[in-house]
Amino acid sequence: MGALTLPRRVSVLGSTGSVGVSTLDLLDKAKAEVEVSALTAGRNVERLAQQALRWRPKLAVIEDETKLGELRERLRGSGVASAAGAGAVAEAAAAEAQWVMSAIVGFAGLAPTMAAAKAGAIVALANKESLVCAGPSLLRTAKFAGGAVIPVDSEHSAIFQVLDPMNAQHVARLILTASGGPFRTWTREQMAQATPEQAVAHPKWDMGVKISIDSATMMNKGLEMIEAAYLFSMPAERVDVLVHPQSIIHSLVEYADGSTLAQLGPPDMRTPIACAFAWPDRLPWPAPKLDLAAAGQLTFEEPDLRRFPALKIAKEALAAGGAAPAVMNAANEVAVAAFLDRKIGFLDIAATVAETLERVAGERLNTASGGDVLEDARQVDAMARRIAGDIVAAQGR
Repeated sequence: MGALTLPRRVSVLGSTGSVGVSTLDLLDKAKAEVEVSALTAGRNVERLAQQALRWRPKLAVIEDETKLGELRERLRGSGVASAAGAGAVAEAAAAEAQWVMSAIVGFAGLAPTMAAAKAGAIVALANKESLVCAGPSLLRTAKFAGGAVIPVDSEHSAIFQVLDPMNAQHVARLILTASGGPFRTWTREQMAQATPEQAVAHPKWDMGVKISIDSATMMNKGLEMIEAAYLFSMPAERVDVLVHPQSIIHSLVEYADGSTLAQLGPPDMRTPIACAFAWPDRLPWPAPKLDLAAAGQLTFEEPDLRRFPALKIAKEALAAGGAAPAVMNAANEVAVAAFLDRKIGFLDIAATVAETLERVAGERLNTASGGDVLEDARQVDAMARRIAGDIVAAQGR
């Protein structure tokens, strides 16, 4: 094997979250010779400071401006510059990095991800919302700037690895696999009584709180269907979901001749991160290996849309196009936060999203209007959050 051509200057947006931590752990275990340009975090100043002292980036940014003083104190004498605020996060994303991990959770990740794309970096994309809210614009921006967007979600990474661009016209279906989450075998009546603690207890993946709730509702898979449609230029009717509790097969590509190709691996986020970091090379590191004999039987189920209506909601939003996916995302973020605060029940999450979409159906909003993409997205996001907040408040009366 010849010498690898790997990025030398990297930035990690959302470095203190589960994907960010996994990214730095991978770089450490792979003994990657990198220069870290920037690390950013939302509120976890203690972990950010620890990471900055270990990796010595040029800049460490905390989004919560009230924590800047503490960050500066923790980094005193280290030579690492510090900054705070959403604007500083976006500026850090545009810093001189060849490879940027976009792992900020939620709509807050859109502006930094777009900034990295405009700077011509290779964007390793773990932030679902950037594609859901402004997918076509993000992909165009990266292409015109001479960069690229490489998916990090295990499902999209799987498709990215097995979908031959030369044969894309012969793809019949993209099939995303889903673990089914913690409530795969629960009845709808049981799900109505589910607590936040039960909803975040994912049986296979170690993820952040918000993403774990999305997995429990299967909204994560709905978001991923929209991502897949944008990333791989696939119409909504040719993107499907299959429940696979073992989480060994991460996605499948079905071709017109009946052949189906799949990517397999243990449920470990460092594997798709390694793919995004080294592509088109492969990064040697002490990766956990797949033992199919030990894994045993692999099973599959059709998703139950009555118990997991988020899948149907997402597919309808994708088919509607325009601002619908962004509205869906904003409403979901509001509803998940309300559930975590015990203001609404688990089943109310999807119901809140559906009602929000119904209320804005006639607004004729379109994030691809030809204006400022980020401003369009912010306006849609703010409107959807306001409406979803009203719906949540009404449920609590």
